[in-house]
This record gives sequence, structure tokens and C-alpha cells, in this order.
Amino acid sequence: MAMTRVFKSGNSQAVRIPVELQFERNDIEYEITREGDEIRIRPARRKLNQLADKFVAFTDDFMAGGRLDEENQERELL
Repeated sequence: MAMTRVFKSGNSQAVRIPVELQFERNDIEYEITREGDEIRIRPARRKLNQLADKFVAFTDDFMAGGRLDEENQERELL
């Protein structure tokens, strides 16, 4: 078990996360909750509006030619 201390950062409390417990990503948001005497930090759930923003990148003619015709695959019955 790693140990750390709480310190003041502006008007907030902060805690230094030891290297062995650091998150892999620094480019996403994390949510923090209190459960009794524990504080839990986990990656924030992605919202659907973020997904919708990805579709903006598609042009109006995206898939205008349709999909390529592929033969149906025979599958084994269950």
C-alpha cells in the first residue's frame, strides 16, 4: 500500500498520486466521489454528445456510393 499526504492547492485540497498508482492517461477527465471515508477517482463516463461531435467530421457525401456488395456468409446453426 502506498502512502501520501493531503496538501493545499489554492482553495482546494490536493493529493499527490504515487507513480505506481498513476493513471495511464492525462488527456481525459476523471470523476471523483466520496464513499464514507474513501475518495474514489475513476475515468469519467463518456457522454453521448461527445459521440455526436465525432459525426460532424463526416462529409455530406460520405458513403454516397453505398457499401460494397459482399456475398452472404453461410453460418453454422446453433
